[in-house]
Amino acid sequence: MVAAVLAGLSLLSLLTCGYLAWGSRRGSAGEAPGNLLGEERAAGAPRSQPHIIFILADDQGFRDVGYHGSEIRTPTLDKLAAEGVKLENYYVQPMCTPSRSQLITGKYQIHTGLQHSIIRPTQPNCLPLDNVTLPQKLKEVGYSTHMVGKWHLGFYRRECMPTQRGFDSFFGSLLGSGDYYTHFKCDSPGICGYDLYENDNAAWDHDNGIYSTQMYTQKVQQILASHNPRKPIFLYIAYQAVHSPLQAPGRYFEHYRSINNINRRRYAAMLACLDEAINNVTLALRKYGYYENSIIIYSSDNGGQPMAGGSNWPLRGSKGTYWEGGIRAVGFVHSPLLKNKGSVCKELVHITDWFPTLITLAEGQIDEDIQLDGYDVWETISEGRRSPRVDILHNIDPIYTKAKNGSWAAGYGIWNTAIQSAIRVNHWKLLTGNPGYSDWVPPQAFSNAGPNRWHNERVSWSAGKTVWLFNITADPYERVDLSAKHPDVVKQLLRRLSQFNKTAVPVRYPPKDPRSNPKLNGGVWGPWFKEDEKKKKSDKSKGANKQKKSKNKKKAN
Repeated sequence: MVAAVLAGLSLLSLLTCGYLAWGSRRGSAGEAPGNLLGEERAAGAPRSQPHIIFILADDQGFRDVGYHGSEIRTPTLDKLAAEGVKLENYYVQPMCTPSRSQLITGKYQIHTGLQHSIIRPTQPNCLPLDNVTLPQKLKEVGYSTHMVGKWHLGFYRRECMPTQRGFDSFFGSLLGSGDYYTHFKCDSPGICGYDLYENDNAAWDHDNGIYSTQMYTQKVQQILASHNPRKPIFLYIAYQAVHSPLQAPGRYFEHYRSINNINRRRYAAMLACLDEAINNVTLALRKYGYYENSIIIYSSDNGGQPMAGGSNWPLRGSKGTYWEGGIRAVGFVHSPLLKNKGSVCKELVHITDWFPTLITLAEGQIDEDIQLDGYDVWETISEGRRSPRVDILHNIDPIYTKAKNGSWAAGYGIWNTAIQSAIRVNHWKLLTGNPGYSDWVPPQAFSNAGPNRWHNERVSWSAGKTVWLFNITADPYERVDLSAKHPDVVKQLLRRLSQFNKTAVPVRYPPKDPRSNPKLNGGVWGPWFKEDEKKKKSDKSKGANKQKKSKNKKKAN
C-alpha cells in the first residue's frame, strides 16, 4: 500500500515548474502613490544589467511561511512568491557558514576547506582568500555592491572582512549571532564583545538600541535612496532573524498571544517583523526607481531549529542535520523580468547555483580556471526549462565520524560509513555516518508552554545503522529507507561520494586563538591577526640566525 502511494507521488513530483492561476494581482501592502513616480524613473533605466537584491533569512523553517501552511502570517513573502516563482525543490546547507560560503563562491564546502561545522568567533579562520567572490565578479562589470546584515565568513585578519571581499560597503555583524538590541555577543564566559560594524570599523554611533531587523532595513533604504537607479546595484541583505536569541519588539506579539509555547510565540513575532521589513524593502525599490529592472531572490540559509521555535514539518530533522528538514529551504524569485510569473518550480536548484546564474544575468564572465559546482539556472526558473543540475553533494565531513559502527565493510569497501556525508543524485538520496537529530516535529509539538517531544515521531533504527537511502521524489519526508532493498543504488552513490572526495581540499578548522578576545581589541569582535607582527617575528628570527652565523664564522676563524 505504502509503495503504491509513493509511486503515485513520484509521478506527480516529476512535473516541473507547473503554473498556478491567480485571479488578481494586488499591490504591495501600504503601497504609496509616490511609487508610481519611482516606477516611471525605473522605466528609463538601462535594462541590460538588472538590479540584484538577495535576501537571506537566518534559520527560517521550511513550514514557516504562509504558503507552506504556517500559522504565522507572512503576507509580504506570500505575495512576492505568488507573483514570482516558488522554488519547491531548493536546497541549501544545514548551517550558517556553509550556506553563505557556497552562495558567495559557487563552490561546495569540500572545495573551500569549510567542510566542518561553522567558523567560530575565536578561530583564526575565514573564507579562503584565493576564492573569487560573487560581489567581486559583479564589480568587474560595473555593479555597485553593498552588504547589510550577518557576514559569518570569518574576520580574524583584515583581508577577510566583507569590504575586502568585494563589497563597496558593509553594515552589520561579523559573528553568527548576538543580541538584537545591544549587538553584544559572548562566545564563552568572559569572552564577550561588541559586534556591529560599518565597513571596517565598529559602528558605535549606531548603538541606539534599535532592533536589528528594523535597523538593517533602514540602512537598505538609505543605500537605495542615495544610489543612482540607472546604474546596476547588487544588494545582499542577510538578516539576523529568525536566529536565536529569540527577541522581538512588543507590538509583533499582538497576533500570537494564543501560542502557548513561548519559543514559538517569540519566533512568530520575529518572523512577522521580518515580513514587514521585506515589505519596506520592496516599497523602497519601487519608490526609488529600481523595481521594474530588479531581481529579488529570497532564501533561508538552513532549516529551522524546533527547540528555538522553528518548524520544518512535514520534513524530517532540523537545522544542523542532513535530513530534508535541515537542508530543504524556503526560496523564491520575484521579478518583473521573469517570463513565467506565478509558477512553481520543482526542478533541482542549489544555493551554489546563484553564483553563475547572477553573474550571467549581469553580463559578467566566469573564468575558465574557476572550478564551480553551481549551474546557471535562470532559464529553469524563468522559463520552466529542465534544470542542468542532476546531483547535489550535500557534504562530506571527514572530521565528524561519530557513527561508531561505521566501517568500510558497511560501505561495501567503497566508503567508510563512519564519515558523515550526504549526496543526492536524481531521485535518490544517500546518507552515511550520523546524519543528526532525526525526528519529525509536527505543529502540535508546540502546543504546550514548554518544550514537548511527546508528539514527535521517531523511527527506531537497528543498532549500528550507518547507511540510509531514500527516493526523495517519491518520499520527500524520508519515511521509507530503501538501502536494504536497493544495494546496487547504494553502491553507485557511494562511488559518486568517493569521486567527489578525491577533489576535496584539506579541512580548515584551526583551534581557537587567545588573541581573539575582544578585551584585547577595545571590547570589539574584529580582526586580531596583524601581518606586521608576523613580519617582525620573521625579521627577528632572521636577525637571530644571522647573528648565530656570524658567531660561528668567528669561531671558525
